[in-house]
Amino acid sequence: MIPPLLTQQLKQRATELMPDMIQWRRHLHQHPEISYKEFETTKWLTTRLEEMGFEVHHPTETGCVAVIRGKAPQSRVVALRADIDALAMEETGVAKADFRSKNPGAAHCCGHDAHTANLLGCARMLSDLRDQLEGTVVLVFQPGEEKLPGGGRLISESGILHTLGVQAIYGLHTSPAHAPGQIGVIKGPMMARPDEFALDLIGKGGHAAAPHLAIDPIVMAAQFVSAVQTVRSRSINPLEPVVVTVGKINGGTAHNVIPEKVSMLGTIRSFSRETSNFIAQRIEAIAAGIAQGAGGSYSFKYDEGYPAVINTDWATDVIVDVAETLHGPDTALWMPEPVMGGEDFAFYLEHFPGAFFLLGTGSAKADSLWSWHHPRYNIDEDAFVTGASMMAGIALHAGATGGNHG
Repeated sequence: MIPPLLTQQLKQRATELMPDMIQWRRHLHQHPEISYKEFETTKWLTTRLEEMGFEVHHPTETGCVAVIRGKAPQSRVVALRADIDALAMEETGVAKADFRSKNPGAAHCCGHDAHTANLLGCARMLSDLRDQLEGTVVLVFQPGEEKLPGGGRLISESGILHTLGVQAIYGLHTSPAHAPGQIGVIKGPMMARPDEFALDLIGKGGHAAAPHLAIDPIVMAAQFVSAVQTVRSRSINPLEPVVVTVGKINGGTAHNVIPEKVSMLGTIRSFSRETSNFIAQRIEAIAAGIAQGAGGSYSFKYDEGYPAVINTDWATDVIVDVAETLHGPDTALWMPEPVMGGEDFAFYLEHFPGAFFLLGTGSAKADSLWSWHHPRYNIDEDAFVTGASMMAGIALHAGATGGNHG
């Protein structure tokens, strides 16, 4: 639970900090930096956090970990995480015209600017309430969520969270599917593991007018794209969430030339490493059969991505309790099913209990109903009142590290 006096203070302070969080978010949005290149973002964050009185560590080349200690600092250690990197893409959208990216080829079209500004607002709130803080709060401003090996993995493997004694970790992601003032929660599997594969189907080039003298890899590719879907429909339990998608096909140069090779990229989404590995084996077997049947050959590469995000049940209950305590019983909405997108927050959950939730940021007035990674992706900044108070409330919740959940 959160003490009643603190409940009112959190809501009021989050509202007061709204202009600052909006300003911070728009600054970050105008100055995006792609994965592992977040040098200026890190300098900017370090300055802000040190001004607030945080002890700041740099366990990775970019990003930072900030620490604030209250009474009995080792009695409970809660970590809160935000990711700071931008996507390698260009953005569009009238709603962002006044603060659009100034860095060509980089854009915050997945909400990480909002995650960072939101956690910075939480940091200010915790700094203001330091005399009422029990234990220690660790704020993780993580680089490289959008690109392997994943900043979550690098931070985890650095050992800093273990050294600081972290007992549980929490994070959030903006959600265009939820309105500001709402959050999405689910126990257990929440987000899938995004594994990847690359396939080359190799034939024999020739003239389109004499296909019998060539081995056509485009025909092989067409057969493969259709056949690979039978893995999901015929080799996997129909009740198990699985997606197999071919996202890119490249082959051929002219209308009258049979190319020598067709290259493909695809993704496998599941909630189990064993399932994904089995699917990869089946995909390769299908490619081998098609290539052999046509008289060609193939090469196949499979890369494991992030693990699946599997929320801890009691940590999810903490999130729900904070949401209902701060903002009422209709704030937390139970998600009917997991999300098949991936998130490197999963790496933290391999080391610590914790939970991830969705923060509603979708509205027509902010033109923020576009999906993640869309060039018009935007957030409704009204969400900061809920987001910042939620993160601070979790840090102050008596059961946040697995003790009393009531």
